[in-house]
Amino acid sequence: MKGPKSLTVVIKLGNFELLCTSPYSHFLPCSGTSSIVDEKTHQPLLSILSLIVETAVKLRSDGHKVILVSSGAIGVGLRRMDVEKKPKHLPRLQALAAVGQCRLMSLWDSLFGHLRQPVAQVLLTRNDIRDRSQYINAQNTLSELLSMGVIPIVNENDTLAVSEIKFGDNDTLSAITAAMISADYLFLMTDVDCLYDRNPRTFPDAKPIEVVSDISSLEADVSSAGSALGTGGMNTKIVAAKLATSAGVTTVITRSSKPGNISEIVAYLQSLLPINYSPDPSPSSSQILPIPPSTLSIPSSNIVPLSLPPLHTRFLASPTPIRSRSIWLLHALPAQGILYIDRGAHHALSRFNANLLPAGVVSCSGTFSAEECVRIVAVDRKDPLALDGTSSTFPSAGEEVGRAVVNYSSVEIGRIKGLRSSQIESVLGYADSEYVALRENIGFFRQEGLASRPQTPAEGMNGTPEGVESG
Repeated sequence: MKGPKSLTVVIKLGNFELLCTSPYSHFLPCSGTSSIVDEKTHQPLLSILSLIVETAVKLRSDGHKVILVSSGAIGVGLRRMDVEKKPKHLPRLQALAAVGQCRLMSLWDSLFGHLRQPVAQVLLTRNDIRDRSQYINAQNTLSELLSMGVIPIVNENDTLAVSEIKFGDNDTLSAITAAMISADYLFLMTDVDCLYDRNPRTFPDAKPIEVVSDISSLEADVSSAGSALGTGGMNTKIVAAKLATSAGVTTVITRSSKPGNISEIVAYLQSLLPINYSPDPSPSSSQILPIPPSTLSIPSSNIVPLSLPPLHTRFLASPTPIRSRSIWLLHALPAQGILYIDRGAHHALSRFNANLLPAGVVSCSGTFSAEECVRIVAVDRKDPLALDGTSSTFPSAGEEVGRAVVNYSSVEIGRIKGLRSSQIESVLGYADSEYVALRENIGFFRQEGLASRPQTPAEGMNGTPEGVESG
């Protein structure tokens, strides 16, 4: 009888993230600065770091592939330069990050070296993943490192990336990394055991939230703020969990001071898998299918569950994960404006393999050029506000549903919106494309069931709303 397959896990700790992957599963742990560096003395917490190393190596010895996502460069730089407080001046922060990154990587290499485990440094910026070819290069590099038995240690390049310090808590970076490599699990480590319905520090009777099947309906106390050294808090972890689960990655929140909990939780989750569970490892399978909820909650005759694991909150992966290119469109590219489309066009784009025609566009706002990314907001065309043409009315009347890389600029779309493709040349004097956006350049946060085959033109007249064309 086959035993449970290896998993890929990503773990995000206070200042470091760990990702573990295998032929059938991946784990990504993520940690932050305040979990591996003392918040007051800026001294690296060697006891925690050593436990993280032992946990990562144990996962590797169990057949998993592991990635660490580790920040902490600025905290270590503060200690190295004897600076008491984190400065606000950006060049000083980036200089401290440059000093600290060398020390931090040397520390990781030394600790892993004691266990003869090779590691690699991977520094990323937002610009690295905005470009599609660079995104794929990063994806391929991580995959190759994992296949070589190396543990990549990923961090945002604080020395160059302004956005990391403005927005980059490593929670988001770990979620994007997990989605990029199709990890099975993302661990977000924090200063509490799990999410609670109320703040447990204030309300002793607060109840833990152990499993979240629908993150949009989550009701939890997320008042925990980021540390003096880190940039994230509980809210950023919820956002990261939403991103990761939409990509098919089960996400776990647990206590960062006990890295060993990761191995116990992984072993428990594996014990919930049917003995004959075997995900399709073929190259065409871009995502590992999540375990059905019934499998997670009701053990059957071919499941041998272990004793209960350490307390944690588990966000179940979406049963309809978005594909790799959509992840890039939705989370790697900065939106330069907003494109308002009618709900009929949104329905057809989401359900069928359709391209967006000018007839499906209601309006646009912001200033953007062709080949730039925009937000897609679906509005009700019969709503007088939606026909007004003023962008300020749309956010209240519509819903942001996705992102798209457009073929025309905001000025051009403003002139051809609502028209047929045959009218584009007469209005603009040229027609670079008959579509405002191709379906391959459109990503949706939620995907309706796709048709089994593209619609024919005749079918489109009956079943596909005006403004889209089946691909």
